[in-house]
Amino acid sequence: MLIALAATAAYGLLGVQQWRALAPRSWDLGIFSQLARSYAELRAPIVPIKGDEFNLLGDHFHPLLVLLGPVWAIWPSPLALLWVQALLFGVSAIPLTRLAIDRLGTGLGTTAGLAYAFSFGLQSAADVQFHEIAFAVPLLAFSLTALLRERPLTAALWAAPLVFVKEDLGLTVLALGLVIALRGTASRLTGLALAAWGLLWFVLATFVILPALNTGGQYDYTGNVGSILDVFVPAQKWLLVAMLVVAAGVIGARSPLIAVMLPTLAWRFVGTVPFYWDWYWHYNAVLMPIAIAALLDALGDRRTGAATALLRRDRPRPRRAVQIGAVALSAIATLALGPALPLVNLARSSSWEPTWRAEPARAAMAAVPDRAVVASDITLMAPLVPDHDVQWVHGPNTRVPDCVLIDEFAFSWQDAPPADAAEWARSTYGADYRIVHADGGLEVACQDS
Repeated sequence: MLIALAATAAYGLLGVQQWRALAPRSWDLGIFSQLARSYAELRAPIVPIKGDEFNLLGDHFHPLLVLLGPVWAIWPSPLALLWVQALLFGVSAIPLTRLAIDRLGTGLGTTAGLAYAFSFGLQSAADVQFHEIAFAVPLLAFSLTALLRERPLTAALWAAPLVFVKEDLGLTVLALGLVIALRGTASRLTGLALAAWGLLWFVLATFVILPALNTGGQYDYTGNVGSILDVFVPAQKWLLVAMLVVAAGVIGARSPLIAVMLPTLAWRFVGTVPFYWDWYWHYNAVLMPIAIAALLDALGDRRTGAATALLRRDRPRPRRAVQIGAVALSAIATLALGPALPLVNLARSSSWEPTWRAEPARAAMAAVPDRAVVASDITLMAPLVPDHDVQWVHGPNTRVPDCVLIDEFAFSWQDAPPADAAEWARSTYGADYRIVHADGGLEVACQDS
């Protein structure tokens, strides 16, 4: 429990730190904030940041995110989403750490729990702010733990909702179902039913539901798929595989649970987007519970004195030295990244100092009338969501905004921001605008009333 509380606090404070520093990593926080606001207002998840009348359920299949609606109703701020993600990551450490302590003893089990809770996959996911996969992490953790405790039905029940987190997780559920089915006669029906459930929802979500709800009538990510030969290059992909194997203590690679990683790695490696191949971003978060579960499976159950590897029960339990080395390797997979890890910033006093642009940012947002339609770049996109109808300045929207908010330091301008926000807005939207605020690199231009 203490590890869960520590992880929740660390990831939550990282979000607070980014929020105060005006340091958005992508447009995802703004997008999911609009989704949460829509659910709180009992509306379909229409997200103008993605386009006119864009239903986010036509982008990725994540109906489980309806749970964000009540959260937003209580705390209508994007910061709430960052704390929700921190809590989900923290909670996921509870079942895995308890299992580790049961199998390895208090000291080594706690170390394994810490290695998981602060793993590179969870840290990088938290650093790039909220994403739907946050809900998958605890579901996988509870499911895999139940499986290793010889409760296949409970494992299946925890895994089943994964299909409502993101469409590709249907394949992860399929893989997990097959692993359960291979355990033996007693769990075969449960496993096959779970596998069928996963495959059914993958097909329905990807080929029926998403195209039906998508404004373009298609699955938007088909164009990101390369050829089968693309799976093997560049070498960056194999560095990630090596990191995941080390995160599983190397010995975890002999556990059949490691196969549950394969669907996620398959779609990422066949993809043509370089972000898919890296150790960073949010894509590895769902792999972290699998890595630590595979490690614990391979290290065996000290209560029985025999390994509980799913397909072989006759292997001797590894010696203590092997257990210590495996857990150490799991921790090293993260520690080797050193200062590249985002949580290091929590210990840097400079990271807690208010940004010099905090006051100009507040003034810029105050210059935009409440409930106005505003086109913004990424810097203040999420903070504007609670009180405004936000579009992206580079988006495909046809609706003419009431105001435009431009940050000359935003990375989306690629070092070539407009010299004058009003003139840029006039040429872009064909309406008359005037500057109502300009300070700290932030300009706000609004239409004359």
